[in-house]
Amino acid sequence: MQARYACGTSEHLLARRQFLGTLAAGAGVVTGGLSVFAQPASTAELAHQQKRVVVFNMHGGLSQLESWDPKPGTSTGGPFRAIPTSVPGIHISELLPLTAKQMHHLAIVRSVDTHEDDHGKGIYMMLHGRKQSPASEYPVLGAVAAKALCPETSALPGHIQVVGGGGGGKSNDAAYLGPRYASLHLGSNPPPNSARPDGLTEAMDISRNAVRKQADDKFFSRRRAARTDAYTYSYEQAQQLLAKRDIFDVTKESPQEFEKYGKHELGRQCLLARRLLENGIAFVQVSHSNYDTHNENFNFHVEQLGEFDSPFSTFVADLADRGMLESTLIVVLSEFGRTPHINHLYGRDHWGKAWSVLLGGGRIHRGAVYGKTNDKGTEVIEGKVDHGSLFHTYLQAVGVDTSKTFAIDGRDLPIADPAKQGISELLT
Repeated sequence: MQARYACGTSEHLLARRQFLGTLAAGAGVVTGGLSVFAQPASTAELAHQQKRVVVFNMHGGLSQLESWDPKPGTSTGGPFRAIPTSVPGIHISELLPLTAKQMHHLAIVRSVDTHEDDHGKGIYMMLHGRKQSPASEYPVLGAVAAKALCPETSALPGHIQVVGGGGGGKSNDAAYLGPRYASLHLGSNPPPNSARPDGLTEAMDISRNAVRKQADDKFFSRRRAARTDAYTYSYEQAQQLLAKRDIFDVTKESPQEFEKYGKHELGRQCLLARRLLENGIAFVQVSHSNYDTHNENFNFHVEQLGEFDSPFSTFVADLADRGMLESTLIVVLSEFGRTPHINHLYGRDHWGKAWSVLLGGGRIHRGAVYGKTNDKGTEVIEGKVDHGSLFHTYLQAVGVDTSKTFAIDGRDLPIADPAKQGISELLT
């Protein structure tokens, strides 16, 4: 189904850039190369011990009333029923029947109030934990998670966004943490230009790189600087990506796995997200678009959540079955919710005053509901939280002490907004 969304903003578009062409443009300053990496024997151990975060960004503004906080039988509730879940007493929308069966692994925050109805400002707040300011630029959640959770010697990027199409490109969303922790954009296929060219054998490649390293070492012995270290890191990370290309190749999964997740794009993306997390990537973000339903809200949520429900519920069950849920935080968020009021186009507009976020895994209490809205969903009446407290909660759920700081260029910079704190009632 194609929609002409009434708000018409540009935030719905995803930028795509060339992968290897931009990788060398930025990297964190390092004091050594990437010569020490996790070996295969330690990879399985890493899969169970390393903390990880996966975010599902329901781009455009998922309706809480058609998902996590239904209000059937009210003037704002819409046409859909609330159905029981695997946790007695918790009901969610009938549009998510398979996710309802996984609720014993999940938790709902029904009391989010950011008071922000703008797409760009809203998603900035939700992914940065702070309001956007012209005076300061803050790192996105994925960059903070990668910095806090990734081993310094990791050969792989710690912060990946799985996007539609072929992917490619690196963002500048790590702010003062540096380009090393910026997001790498991937499609559901391996990074472009990551295969060794035909005619270049492995032996030839090794020999060529040995000559390059000799020349680099001679140069660095006399002229080493932050810029040369950054270039070295970029080049060596690119080499490691080439060597580990199969990690990003979802076609290596069995036909049974494709069948289980679904052969549509979101199914492939969820399967790739699981594959990345299993192989030591600390932060993965998957976006599902577009929930900006100013018109035909109900028809569009039938389609959108119908596509989301099966692969997402399979993803949750897979992480639980593989023993990864205890070490992996799952977040389902948007930039805001939708208005309880139904407009003349049978749509819902932007609503930042009372909406929901879904969590699961890590230290999150299983089968919990935090906060409450009134009977028509127009305001939060219990347990009000905002983007800052959620940001603390996400990181605390994977063992990060958010009262600490990062040491950046001689300055101590807070990991999260020091004026906020996490939702302790949600954490074990």
